[in-house]
Amino acid sequence: MCSKCYDTLEHLNPAVNRIVYSKNVYCAGVYSKNLQKLIRGLKYHNQRELAFYLAEFMYEYWREVTDAGDFQIVPVPIYAARLKKRKYNHMNLVAEEFSKLSGYPVNENLIERIKDTKAQYKLKRAERMENLKNAFKVNPRMLDRRRRILIIDDICTTGSTFEEMIKEFEKNGICDITCFAATTPFED
Repeated sequence: MCSKCYDTLEHLNPAVNRIVYSKNVYCAGVYSKNLQKLIRGLKYHNQRELAFYLAEFMYEYWREVTDAGDFQIVPVPIYAARLKKRKYNHMNLVAEEFSKLSGYPVNENLIERIKDTKAQYKLKRAERMENLKNAFKVNPRMLDRRRRILIIDDICTTGSTFEEMIKEFEKNGICDITCFAATTPFED
């Protein structure tokens, strides 16, 4: 990622992009060519150093959001078999970099993916919801009750991943949640 390419990344307006299951969802940028390449390189091509650039892009946006507070960062987890195959969760890497910038601690053990789900990008909303149904499990002992939850993900298309995570959190009495994605395919 060169500085010229980084400078082409477009931020959305710093405002709630959508509401998912009664929770605010913020999306940092437009799913443009270079942001798409950045996410794909990090997620699928073992270019782990790109986590810094994605976190920086997200943090530049986040500083402008008025909903800032004292959060714990909860990256969207991946299933254990996928983690073993890929050898890393790209969102954990982004969370670590975002933590360095924001000062928020990362809590990657609060929720886990207990179901091996299909890739979401080819599925319609109803299929996504069925695919993710009962996919997550919270470990309430890992919760820092002094801090709000900030779920982070790379792309928010329908919001189904956020929705299923929120449902699982709420089943466990955890309700102070904000969602934050690097990008959305839809402009605000």
